[in-house]
Amino acid sequence: MKPDALAAEEERLRSVYGSPTWDKWHTGYDKARVFFVQEQERALLDLLRRTGLSSLGDRRVLEVGCGNGRALRDLVRWGVKPGQVTGVDLLPARLHEARRDCAPGVRLLQANGARLPFRDAAFDVVMQFTVFTSILDEDVRRAVAGEMQRVLRPGGVIIWYDYFAPSPNPNVRAVRKRELRALFPGWTIEARRVTLAPPLARPLAERAWWLGALLGRVPLLRTHYLAAIHRP
Repeated sequence: MKPDALAAEEERLRSVYGSPTWDKWHTGYDKARVFFVQEQERALLDLLRRTGLSSLGDRRVLEVGCGNGRALRDLVRWGVKPGQVTGVDLLPARLHEARRDCAPGVRLLQANGARLPFRDAAFDVVMQFTVFTSILDEDVRRAVAGEMQRVLRPGGVIIWYDYFAPSPNPNVRAVRKRELRALFPGWTIEARRVTLAPPLARPLAERAWWLGALLGRVPLLRTHYLAAIHRP
């Protein structure tokens, strides 16, 4: 990967995800936001149970692109010791929010996912939530995937949550199953469709929550993959 490509993609990400428009959608807790968060939590807890990680205990966990730290706070709430939890993000403002709200002991660093500042095999679990669809450069995507593999211990698992469906947003590009396999060649990938399509979920969460929950059970109406990616 060329250094100038990494620098250009990093600058684009800072510009897009440091904007007030992004802030407005991701910092509130209206009904639609709560609907998405609760749906994702249920799916993630089910995945952890099926993967044998229902009790995370002393496992070392890294989130790449941790944002304001919501997933990190969930991990602590679910029993992971704060000192075993690490998050990295590009944006200082996001990390400031995470430091303000996360439990003492959670480690937070400013870093690019394509160049993680950790030794090999440092973590038992590595997570990413809607990071890869935000990266438009294919070489940078491969670099981030390679770093996630490098820092994961043998027998560890990568937790993946991201769009596979196309989006009208020009700043995201879906990751389909073929590309997912190419990013992690030779790894075992257990992926399920989750998350009701946002154009449906947003109005239903405001007017008919029960109908949104019902339609969310239909795989054809879902837009994301939640996957456990196992190291050989």
